[in-house]
Amino acid sequence: MASHPIYQFYAELADYEPKIWRRFQVMNNVGMAKLGYIMMTLFEMQASHLFCFNVPMAANFRKCVKKHINNNTNGKVIDLFAERSDLTRLRIELPSEDDFSEFEGRTLDAAETKVKNVLTEETETITFSYDYGDGWEVHMVLEKIVEDKDLPGKELPRVLEGDGYGIIEDCGGPGGLEDIADAFNKKKGPEYRQYCEWLGVQDMDLSSFDIGDMNYRLKKVPRIYSDIYEYGLEPTRRSMDLLMRNYKK
Repeated sequence: MASHPIYQFYAELADYEPKIWRRFQVMNNVGMAKLGYIMMTLFEMQASHLFCFNVPMAANFRKCVKKHINNNTNGKVIDLFAERSDLTRLRIELPSEDDFSEFEGRTLDAAETKVKNVLTEETETITFSYDYGDGWEVHMVLEKIVEDKDLPGKELPRVLEGDGYGIIEDCGGPGGLEDIADAFNKKKGPEYRQYCEWLGVQDMDLSSFDIGDMNYRLKKVPRIYSDIYEYGLEPTRRSMDLLMRNYKK
């Protein structure tokens, strides 16, 4: 049974139309690294780039204290809080020698940080960033904190609903994804032929979302991504078959 509170998130890919989004649930004691692997699975990211979470500490802190103190005091507290950039800027990531970012603020190790220690109140937000070159961002909101002791823990993580396929690796970010969608909608022209050759498919529906398949993958893919990022292990042939959805053939 679910022995810990359940966090329900709404997550939406930034800067892309039509919206690609997911509503999903995890245990509140899940690690931030695993939450990252879950996000990658949900949005078809293939664990080939760095990732991090950026936390708007001041905004979330305001939501937290708003329930407990009056508005005048709330404003004064936030003013003092905002003067400390090390408190207002928080980034959570796995340590990497390949990270050349110039982030100025506090950083936490995603493998040693739990989501319940980062987000504590409903409506708090966080941003998941992946592939700093292409600049993918997913905006997340903690919608609900649920107590459900009748739900078997093995059912989590789970996606409740969503829309849209996800990203295409190394396509140039949201703008490149829009170009791919346009090309496959037209199904003709040099761009279409180029994308067909690159992706190895003749048809692609970026508006599709298979919730049953996604829930199947959520139970298996994050563990593969953990081996890649945290232990430097190459996926086995069996894992590659899973990642490439060869079970559908």
